[in-house]
Amino acid sequence: MSIPKEPLPALVVLSLFSARWDVFWPGLRSDLEAYLGPLESVGEPLPFTATTYYQEEFGAPLERRLLGFAQVVPQDRLREIKLWAHELEQRHVRDGNRLFNLDPGLLTQERFVLATGKNFTHRVYLGQGVFADLTLIFQGGQWRSLPWTFRDYADPALQAQLTALRHGYRVKLGVCPG
Repeated sequence: MSIPKEPLPALVVLSLFSARWDVFWPGLRSDLEAYLGPLESVGEPLPFTATTYYQEEFGAPLERRLLGFAQVVPQDRLREIKLWAHELEQRHVRDGNRLFNLDPGLLTQERFVLATGKNFTHRVYLGQGVFADLTLIFQGGQWRSLPWTFRDYADPALQAQLTALRHGYRVKLGVCPG
């Protein structure tokens, strides 16, 4: 018999992509930190070339950065964070287009889950139009892609950044030395 209990908190990881990095410093960063706490990690830029779907809205070339925050949060905050991120994107619309895309996710020892507004067969509904997407699992010392994992999240360079964030998260939890 399982007994319900609260899971360990998770690390908030925001995937930010844009063709306009001038919007990130300092205005967007201060908005992010006001809501999510101090920014602890800004990943190296990764080319966002898995699809051209967003180029009309954002321009090109698109780059993605993974942002990791210092504090950990209860895992049930994913929906709230996604709704906040959507609102923040909308506040930064210029000429009908967003300046950046924010995809919030929660990183735990076992998995990386993204929040999305798009339904699909494997996604779990969290309410208020938000779904949880199990994007990657961590097994055998490495990230493992799933049949539905977006190609860019299967990229070794992005997974290396997630591994570094995971290590910092485990240090915060006290389960591994710094």
